[in-house]
Amino acid sequence: MLPSRDDALALMHEYTASDSLRKHMLSVEAAMRGYAERGNEDVERWGLAGLIHDFDYERWPNDAHSPTEEHPADGVRILRSRGWPEDILDAIMGHALYSGVPRVTPMAKTLFAVDELTGLITATALVKPTRSVHDVEAKSVRKKMKDKAFARGVSRDDVVNGAAELGVDLDEHIAFVIGAMQRSAATIGLAGITPVG
Repeated sequence: MLPSRDDALALMHEYTASDSLRKHMLSVEAAMRGYAERGNEDVERWGLAGLIHDFDYERWPNDAHSPTEEHPADGVRILRSRGWPEDILDAIMGHALYSGVPRVTPMAKTLFAVDELTGLITATALVKPTRSVHDVEAKSVRKKMKDKAFARGVSRDDVVNGAAELGVDLDEHIAFVIGAMQRSAATIGLAGITPVG
C-alpha cells in the first residue's frame, strides 16, 4: 500500500523545520515525477521517493557518513516501520553513496541523478535578479558547475555520475530537470520576483 502524499508531507514537516530543505525535497519530487512521466513509471511512487528522501537529514545529518546510523538509515527505519514500500526505501538508501546500497532500479538511479542537481539549479536561480527558475538555462548551470566556490555543498561528481548512470546526456539531463522544476516553480519558491529598479 502506497502512503498518500499528504502523509508524506506531514512526516516531512514533522521532521524538517528548514524551509530550504523542505523546498529541496519538493524540487526533487518534481524532478522524479517528471522522469516517471517520461519513462511511463508510477508517478506517485517516484514522487513520494523524491518528496521523502531527506526528511530525516535535519535531525540526523550524518557528518561521519555512517552507512547504518543517522541519515538516511534512521529515516529508512522509520519509514519501514510505517509500511513504506521497499523499492522506495532502497532508492533512499542508494542516494547516499556512503550507504553502500547499490542503485539497481530506474527509480534509485533517478533519485541519485536529480538530488544534487536540483540544489545546483536552485542556487543558480537564486542568484538571478528575478530569483526565478524560469530564467535558468542548462548552459548557465554548466557554467556555475565550473565555479568551485559556487554552491560549494553540491557534489559536481554526483551530478556528472548521476547522469551517466541514467544513460542521459548531461546537458539534456540538466535541461529536463530545469523544466520539471519550472512546472513546480511556485511550490518550490522559485516562481520569481520583480527586480527592483
